[in-house]
Amino acid sequence: MKAIVYMFLFLILLVGDLSMAFDKSQVKEVSFETTDGGRIVANQYGKGKYGVILAHGAIFNKESWHPFASTLADQGFCVLSIDFRGYGKSISGSNGKVLYEDVLGAVRYLDSIGAEKISAIGGSMGGGAVAQAAVVAEEGTFFKVILLSPVPIKEPEKIKANEVIYIVSKDEKLMLTVEKQYKRVSQPKIMEVLEGDAHAQHIFKTSQASRLTELIVAVLNRP
Repeated sequence: MKAIVYMFLFLILLVGDLSMAFDKSQVKEVSFETTDGGRIVANQYGKGKYGVILAHGAIFNKESWHPFASTLADQGFCVLSIDFRGYGKSISGSNGKVLYEDVLGAVRYLDSIGAEKISAIGGSMGGGAVAQAAVVAEEGTFFKVILLSPVPIKEPEKIKANEVIYIVSKDEKLMLTVEKQYKRVSQPKIMEVLEGDAHAQHIFKTSQASRLTELIVAVLNRP
């Protein structure tokens, strides 16, 4: 009987702790325009001078980043998880499916609320969009560009950032494609290979989730 009571008390404390973490993240829905006339809806987590953009994969949406975004917000980052055009309530502009416009719109939004440093993380489709945004953007726009098994872009050698990080699972189908893209990127760059075959955001559902989170946080905090 005592064991059941202790377990019940533990669950109450655990739920309380999770609620506190959620409250600190200060999640709110925001929206902003793109240069081609689109409107992007995003979840903003937390506040701060260091903004981090999260760009989802093709079968995901802005909510898919929630646990990870909350973790980043709890550590002091201002996180913006976007819904790409055509997802959720986000609306396409005149350039159709040019997704990098949505990432650049997120940059301008973070600038407008006082971000002094901006990094971007993209998974698969979102990784390609982040990479292309870092090609098109002016020098100094992105601090860190973190790409989880990104779809390939035409000119990865033109990615501009303080540091470019590619993360891929050792046994996934896109491994060789990611490796070829990475070799073309200019220094400074790093490629991290995780165990397993999970692709991009799917890694967060595996035993490698903690390692992936710790790796990304370490990269974001690196000078």
